[in-house]
Amino acid sequence: MSEKESTPEEIEDVTSQLREESTSWSVEESGFIKESSSSLKEASDGTPSNQISEMRPRKNMLGIHDDTSTSSSGSKAKRFSEIITRPDSLQSKTEISPSSSLSITGMTAEYQAFLETLEKISPQLSEESQKGFALGLDNFTVNLKAKGLQEFPKDILKTNYVKYLNLDENKIKSFKGVDPSDLLGLEILSMKENGLSSLPSEIQLLHNLKTLNVSHNQISHIPKELSQLGNIRQLFLNNNCIEGSPSGLESLGNLEILNLAKNKLRHIPDTLSSLKKLRGLNLEYNQLTIFPKALCFLPKLISLNLTGNLISSLPKEIKELKNLEKLLLDHNKLTFLAVEIFRLLRMKELQLTDNKLEVISHKIENFRELRILVLDKNLLKDVPENISHCVMLEFLSLSDNKLTELPKNIHKLKNLRKLHINRNNIIKIPEDISHLNNMFSLEFAGNIITDFPIEIKNCRKITKVELSYNKIIYFPLGLCALESLYYLSFNGNYISEIPEDISFSKQLLHLEFNENKLLIFSEHLCSLINLEYLDLGKNKIKKIPPSISNMVSLHVLILCCNKLETFPIEVCTLENLQVLDLSENQIQNIPPEICNLKGIQKLNISSNQFIYFPIELCQLQSLEELNISQINGRKLTRLPEELCNMIQLKELDISNNAIREMPRSIGELRSLVSLKAYNNQIRYLPPSFLSLNALQQLNLSGNNLTALPSGIYNLFSLKEINFDDNPLLRPPMEICKGKQLYTIARYLQRADERDEKILEKIFKIVATNITETNFEFLCQKLNLTISETDKSTMSTVSLREKVHQLLDRWKMENNLSVTAAALRDQLTRALTMIGAYEIMDKITALKLFTRAIKF
Repeated sequence: MSEKESTPEEIEDVTSQLREESTSWSVEESGFIKESSSSLKEASDGTPSNQISEMRPRKNMLGIHDDTSTSSSGSKAKRFSEIITRPDSLQSKTEISPSSSLSITGMTAEYQAFLETLEKISPQLSEESQKGFALGLDNFTVNLKAKGLQEFPKDILKTNYVKYLNLDENKIKSFKGVDPSDLLGLEILSMKENGLSSLPSEIQLLHNLKTLNVSHNQISHIPKELSQLGNIRQLFLNNNCIEGSPSGLESLGNLEILNLAKNKLRHIPDTLSSLKKLRGLNLEYNQLTIFPKALCFLPKLISLNLTGNLISSLPKEIKELKNLEKLLLDHNKLTFLAVEIFRLLRMKELQLTDNKLEVISHKIENFRELRILVLDKNLLKDVPENISHCVMLEFLSLSDNKLTELPKNIHKLKNLRKLHINRNNIIKIPEDISHLNNMFSLEFAGNIITDFPIEIKNCRKITKVELSYNKIIYFPLGLCALESLYYLSFNGNYISEIPEDISFSKQLLHLEFNENKLLIFSEHLCSLINLEYLDLGKNKIKKIPPSISNMVSLHVLILCCNKLETFPIEVCTLENLQVLDLSENQIQNIPPEICNLKGIQKLNISSNQFIYFPIELCQLQSLEELNISQINGRKLTRLPEELCNMIQLKELDISNNAIREMPRSIGELRSLVSLKAYNNQIRYLPPSFLSLNALQQLNLSGNNLTALPSGIYNLFSLKEINFDDNPLLRPPMEICKGKQLYTIARYLQRADERDEKILEKIFKIVATNITETNFEFLCQKLNLTISETDKSTMSTVSLREKVHQLLDRWKMENNLSVTAAALRDQLTRALTMIGAYEIMDKITALKLFTRAIKF
């Protein structure tokens, strides 16, 4: 960590390296490296919403960083950015979508500390060897993550030079049977997610250990053996069950990074102040009610995370943290900030989201090196104008407060790049905002702004503007002059006309005008040839201009809740369209030209006025999601058999219609994962339904089902089921209320066994009591033909045996498509029709008897 202030050139150097790294969306890393490098926060658990990020697809990403290093060499900067961008596991690759955010907390002190620690651990390694070491590609690293191990590997450590051992996601409880001498070379040991309830006593043998990661276990206390690890520098005990005071750590004099996040700690012992080399400490999401004074006497502490506790005030002793650069106190109970906090002159990042702060002291002017200030979700009515002295400030977030105006002199913050003041009571944006020449992102959603100053055109670096849910009547023309603007949102305003000037914003990629007063789809929008996302939902648009065909890059088009009476055939020219939402209109049919949408994946045409299911949709073989729920539209009564042509369909919503039956070919939708068919009139499920092996969510509530198919237990992927509000008899409704497939399947299996036995008894009753004449009539009613071969074969057997043989054959011929219960009902109807009343009396008696027996 250099104590010299970084120059703008050096900041830009690291930023440019970040841009290069950000364009490579797939990286490899080590899980414990992530924990040490993310300001000791678990990325999977509560990354703060206040992030500095750019979302511009196919463009370089800008990462606003907390500069803690004056890296002058390109290679070192590259290694720096490699560490901070690695998301999870040593060997696995994680695909990061271009819209992913780069956290503004990303480049803080512990990243460089960790890099320096690696260099100290293995000073003899060359730069190439260190790179291989970090990625697990040489003999220094043994990666046994998720191998199902129940014992510590005994022989693997016989390998020379093993320094990093990754045993994450196994079931190892002890080091039993391991030769202690084999452990002496270990410098990094990671045992995340092993179900450890305590640390093995043999841990004290690892005298050379520099990094120990036992996070995500069930450890309830810190064992005394840990105090023997005098060389340890990084210790990760986060996501455990530690309740008592974390004693025994005071002897770890070389400890630099300590993570105790997400435990059950209620207080911190004073002895923790003996950790004089500690640079990073994470205590987020514990149960601390006071700010531990012991922390104020950690002279080298750079990063402190106390997010998600119950702290209501800060001690005066906090002024002793002279080297503190990053302080996270989000989600606490702070009502004021002790003035001593403003004596921490090296502060670079301060996050105080979700507290009860009503005022900020004017002494905030002392934070001359502050780069990130997040004060969202407090009770602030104003911000002192002295904030203009925080000349290095890059990100200022004041969302969800009670501000009526921007901080005075805010225009003096020349380095400000992101300004977020969503959901306040801001009435006006001052003209001098135009002096913020380095601004990239402006967010003022949820205020009462009526207009936007034209001087905004001077902020030529702006890429994103969020002005949704204000009182804006006229589109701000100054925005049309911003050559870098790619994201613009005006949802929930009063704009009735799109100006011609917008046609000059050809760089726009994302545009939202949902819930405005637009009467037409403006021709000027059709000039935006690079636009990928367009939302014009909840307006009063009646037709689409033919020139929409110019919007060749459009991937998402939202036109829901408008006044369209016919399907806009012009949309069918958008060959790159992937998502189309035309719900809540008055459309009655779909044109054949829809087949031109070769890449369409998601289609929402719910709540329209279709007379019948648009069979034209069945041509869309690329379609993955279809919503034709008609909660506010005309009800459909049937589905076409051609539905099975949509072979890529994964989600189908046909709810809130009047459909009586599923297509017989429904089982051919082999990719179907989710089926919503609630509030219809479906009476039964066809046999092919049991072929939907990928189905995970099934909602058939509010239909007319009386029985579920026995083979439903073969749908092994089913996770969520709902059969509420059906007149179910098999199984009865009380069996289905728990929405547990196993319970339903077990009932049906036992019911099948019972029905088979009852059917066999009925066969015996019929065979024993039927006459020759009645049996001939019965064969006619059951469409059971007796061939000449059958007659000759059965000529020597008794009538009873002959009847039983033919009924068994009838059962075998029908059993594949009809249940035993259905065969029983079919047989009893036939007996009634031929007047075999004596037999029916015996069968009725059998039924009464079996109903009285529970199973």
